[in-house]
Amino acid sequence: MFNESFPIVPATHDHLPQILALMNAGAVGARVGAESDDPADYRTAFEAILAAPETAIYVVLDATDGSVVATYQLTFSLGLGFRGRPRAVVESVHTRADMRSQGIGARMMHHAEALARAHGCCMVQLTSNRLRKDAHRFYERLGYDQSHLGFKKML
Repeated sequence: MFNESFPIVPATHDHLPQILALMNAGAVGARVGAESDDPADYRTAFEAILAAPETAIYVVLDATDGSVVATYQLTFSLGLGFRGRPRAVVESVHTRADMRSQGIGARMMHHAEALARAHGCCMVQLTSNRLRKDAHRFYERLGYDQSHLGFKKML
């Protein structure tokens, strides 16, 4: 099982190249071939995310060498539903291929849920590309319900 001594920490500028490598390795659908390996292409967005009080990117670090083995993004979103309580939106959940099935993803999701509870959220929600069947089974094992049908329009 996953060694819990691997810390989950907020992402820093130094983590960006490794985060992109994880995201690009897991790209499916419209993202295939649309992404770049050059951190400069993402720097403005990354800086804005780091500065945004409602959004954070987290990384799981390898305890031995400090490399990024997994990542996710968490955003607190406001809404009137559920008596005006915020909701947490999880995106870009990625684990390095050689580190999968060791409990890292579950630990990240529990981390996100704890932050959501602390923030007073009524729920944690996420989307997963319909092609990622293994990811769907993972989320269902963690108690997530496929309650909605999502739609996107690329601009």
